[in-house]
Amino acid sequence: MRQDSGNRQESKDFLILPEPGRGRIFDAPSSLIGIAQRMTAALHLNDANLSPLDAIHSRIARAAVLAGRKAGDVTLVAISKTQSGDAIIPLIAQGQRVFGENRVQEAQAKWPALIEGHPDIRLHLVGQLQSNKAEDAVRQFDAIHSLDRASLVAALARAMDKTGRRVPLFVQVNIGAEDQKGGCAIGQVPDLLAQARAADLPLAGLMCVPPAGIEAAPFFALLGKIAMDNGLSGLSMGMSDDFETAVMLGATHVRVGSALFGARQP
Repeated sequence: MRQDSGNRQESKDFLILPEPGRGRIFDAPSSLIGIAQRMTAALHLNDANLSPLDAIHSRIARAAVLAGRKAGDVTLVAISKTQSGDAIIPLIAQGQRVFGENRVQEAQAKWPALIEGHPDIRLHLVGQLQSNKAEDAVRQFDAIHSLDRASLVAALARAMDKTGRRVPLFVQVNIGAEDQKGGCAIGQVPDLLAQARAADLPLAGLMCVPPAGIEAAPFFALLGKIAMDNGLSGLSMGMSDDFETAVMLGATHVRVGSALFGARQP
C-alpha cells in the first residue's frame, strides 16, 4: 500500500483516479477493471475461419455477454479514413452500415457514390472539426464525435438551424490530459455540456481516446463516471486494440479501423 496526498490508502481493491472537475479523487473498483482486463485476454478465441468483420462482431458479442450486456447495444463504427471505395465496398456487401471518417473533405469526396447505392449507410465524424466546416459536417454526417469547445457549440447550433438537421453529438474528452490531443479538459466538461444544452444541441454522450501504450481500462472507467455524473448514457470509446475492454466497461460505440481494414500504410 501507499499513501496518497489526502492520507488515504490505495490498496489492491481500489484504483485512485481524479474526480472530474473537482480536483479530488474517487474510488473506481479495480476489481471491475481487473475483471475486464482478464476476460478481454480470454476473448481471443480462434476466429480464423471468420471474415474480419464477422470476427469483430463475434468478439463484441462475447465481451457483451461477459459484461451482462446485449451485443445489439454496441454500435460498430468501421473507421474508413484513408480507405478507398474499393476497400470499403466488401464491408458494405457484408452488411456493415456505420462508418467513421476523420475529415469532412475526404468524406465528401468518396461517400456520395457509395451512399447512392446504399442509402441506409450512416456516417460518423470521429476527427477534429473546424468551426468553419460545421455546416458541411452537419450536412454530410449522421453523428459527430468531436464536440470539444464553446466556439464549436455555436457553429454547430447555427449549422443545425440552417440545415434543419439534428445530428447527435458526442463531447470529446481529453481523458489523459495530453497536450497533443484534442478534446475538452475533464474539469470543463460540465460547462461545455451546459452550453450545448442551452443551445438545444442533441447530445449523445462522451467520446475519448486514451493515451497510447498504457492500459486503457481506467480511462474508460473514468469516462463512464463523467458521463453518469452528467446524465449521459452514450460512450464512444475503444478502438482496434482495446474495444473489448471498452465494451465490458460500457461502450455504446466502438471505433474499429485497422482490425477491419489492416494496418494503414505510412
